[in-house]
Amino acid sequence: MLNTGSFDFARAQQAPGWLKEMRGEHVPETEEYGIGSFHFTARRPFNPEKFYDFLHNTEGFGKLIRSKGYFWLATRPDLVGQWSQAGGIARYGLAGTFWKAVPKEHWPTDVEYLDAIYEHWEEPFGDMRQELVFIGQGLDEARFTSALNDCLLTEEEIEKGRSYWLSLEDPFPSWGAQ
Repeated sequence: MLNTGSFDFARAQQAPGWLKEMRGEHVPETEEYGIGSFHFTARRPFNPEKFYDFLHNTEGFGKLIRSKGYFWLATRPDLVGQWSQAGGIARYGLAGTFWKAVPKEHWPTDVEYLDAIYEHWEEPFGDMRQELVFIGQGLDEARFTSALNDCLLTEEEIEKGRSYWLSLEDPFPSWGAQ
């Protein structure tokens, strides 16, 4: 654009957003259309039945446009689940194995890689966690968060241990690595 003669200042002044932006009157699309997002994290596994029901029943929380992230099911304690939703299209499946479940002798030796692993490490579950992002219009974050928290195992269920976790109903399809 520089020194090409292609820029027309008079024409640029007539562009609808130009003057509003200069005057500080421009309303960001996030505000104008009510688009917002929030991040949900937790350090307890999901009850698979409750989380499955949640994923298939998000009406009443606002207009969910996009959501994605990683999740941890009690019935698949070593595996990272991956969630991706855009509009009416959604999918979930295997993303990998939590480092907590991998014997240390099979861990990478690269310091930067190890730092990245430990950046998300928190005992007693290491890197096992929920990490989901929700983007939408008029989202009720408090209601969303409350519903997601209701999907997590309770402290009593956590204390019952892995054998109890594995006995829970799991409506998710097989991920092939179980």
